[in-house]
Amino acid sequence: MIVSTTDNVPNKEVSEIMGIVAGEAVLGANIFRDFLASIRDIVGGRAGAYQNVFRDARHHALQDMIEEARTLGADAVIGVDIDYEVIGEKGTILMVSSNGTAVKLR
Repeated sequence: MIVSTTDNVPNKEVSEIMGIVAGEAVLGANIFRDFLASIRDIVGGRAGAYQNVFRDARHHALQDMIEEARTLGADAVIGVDIDYEVIGEKGTILMVSSNGTAVKLR
């Protein structure tokens, strides 16, 4: 499955628009990761635990979107947009959503 943030695929022509597809992932960042990330913020360095949470959430959201496109019989998803939101009372829940247009290519 071709997935692109652009509105076309090089050397291919969109022959049919199948519809808008989306995927979401909602993940909680556990308290130990929060604690370790805050220590890293104080002493410097990258917050690897948070990077992994973001990466996993993005992967799940994209996979859900791709599966929805496959169900429609699409060859590609174009115009993909990925959004990140922190939700919850203390901002400890990460929501990642991806959406795009499922298309058939020629």
